[in-house]
Parts: sequence; C-alpha cells; structure tokens
Amino acid sequence: KLLIKEDGIIAGIDLAAAIFQFFDPSLSLSVKIHDGTAVKAGAIAFTVSGPARSILTTERLVLNCMQRMSAIATKTRFLSSLIEGTPARLLDTRKTTPNFRLIEKWAVLIGGGQNHRIGLYDKIMLKDNHIDMAGGIEQAIIRTKDYLRARNKNLEIEVETRTLTEVKQVLSAGVDMIMLDNMDLETMKEAVRLIGGACKTEASGGITEDTIRSVAECGVDFISVGALTHNIKSLDLSLKAQ
Repeated sequence: KLLIKEDGIIAGIDLAAAIFQFFDPSLSLSVKIHDGTAVKAGAIAFTVSGPARSILTTERLVLNCMQRMSAIATKTRFLSSLIEGTPARLLDTRKTTPNFRLIEKWAVLIGGGQNHRIGLYDKIMLKDNHIDMAGGIEQAIIRTKDYLRARNKNLEIEVETRTLTEVKQVLSAGVDMIMLDNMDLETMKEAVRLIGGACKTEASGGITEDTIRSVAECGVDFISVGALTHNIKSLDLSLKAQ
C-alpha cells in the first residue's frame, strides 16, 4: 500500500499505474485517492498486488516520481489559493529537472496551475540576453518576426521588459505578451495601465508567497514562479507491505 505520511496534494498516481503496467502487466493497482486530491497524513493512496520482485523493482521509481510530483502539486495549489479572486493565473517555467520536465509540468497542472512553454519550439520568448545581443528591443522583435515569416511558423512572441521605457518600445513593435521582470509594484501597475489590454502580461522575478497576492492585484494576467519546480522538498510517501 502507498502510505501518505504528510499533508498535501497527491499527484503521480496515473504515472505510477503506467510504470507498474509497463514493467509487469500482471501487477494490479487498486486506487483509493485520485490525482489532485488534498490528503492527510495516514491516508492510503493505492494498493498494488502481484509478484514481490516486480513491486520491489518498481518501488523506488514510483516513490521518487510521486514524491516530487506531489510536492510540486502541493506548492502550486497553495500559491494558486493566494491569488484567488484576482484575474491572475499561476505559470511554471522551464527551470525544471533535466529529463523530468514533462513530469514536473504535469504536476503543475494537477495542482491547478498552467504550463508556460514546454521548450524553445512552442513559443518565442525574447529575454535580456537576446535583446542585448540583437542590439535592442525593436531589432530583436523585427528579426524574430522575419524568422517566423521565413519559416512559415505561427508562434506567439513574448518579450521581457525591465522598465516602463522598454514596455513602451515593445508596445510600439507589437507582440503577444509582455513580461514585467523584477518590477516594483508601482512600476508594474503603471506598466499594466500602459499596456491597457493590448497584449497579455506576465509578472516574473523573485515572486514569493509573501508577495504574490500584491503582484496579482497589479492586474497582470499571469504570474510565473520558477520555484514551483526548482525549489521543492518532496512530499513524504512510503510503500509498505501488508
């Protein structure tokens, strides 16, 4: 049986079922609690029955995945609760564990957050290094649009801004989303006012549980938090024989 030893949001049960079935189709899973459920310590998430060798072989992989996924889902649910009643939605980032990105982003969805881009291929984000190397915001956006036209690609463009001057420059060039990076609250509110719904807005940079509500109240559409996936302590779970 999978014993939950810490309060939180359970995640990864569907993945555990897939791992058990892939390794040994004779393993049988009886699910008691489904992904996304708030759980208390002492609850049983599922029982698995079948050959002992197969269970012991898959035990650590299942626990590693579920403990990390549950921690991410728990953090996501908590931060999302802090911005309830505002228009803002919580986003993850690409700050994920190597070779584990899809699993971690799945956990964010289970926790009630939204996925930002999965990789470099599904959305273009122009950040400070891109802008500096291109010679400025306008040049970076022009070159990006030229690239998309030349390759017949239809991808959204997001641009990172650090000042109100940069926000104005991006607005004049036209993009799908503007990132407001490490701005103080008053600057962010003014940036949202300047943008005026012309495109979506994303707040980013050092946002914590103590500041996320104030950021959301600035009127941004999205808040991205890298700590959802790169600064997580695994939820305590254990597979016990019975």
